Amino acid sequence: MMLYPAMNQLTANVPNRYLLVNVVARRARQIAQAAEDIGEKLEEKPVTLAIQEVADAKISVAAADVVIKDVEA
Repeated sequence: MMLYPAMNQLTANVPNRYLLVNVVARRARQIAQAAEDIGEKLEEKPVTLAIQEVADAKISVAAADVVIKDVEA
């Protein structure tokens, strides 16, 4: 089975697979919450959108940590 984006593309932006899972999960929750808050229906699943953001290097581990701290506070 061919997966897109490839794991090596994802780990280029987030070097640790376990950290990658955490970053994607937290970003997916943020995406889902934001869509719910404004009443928007997502065309893609939040996890798919979060993975694509990591693959496109739109979020980094450092940037994700800052955003995540704001959400949890």
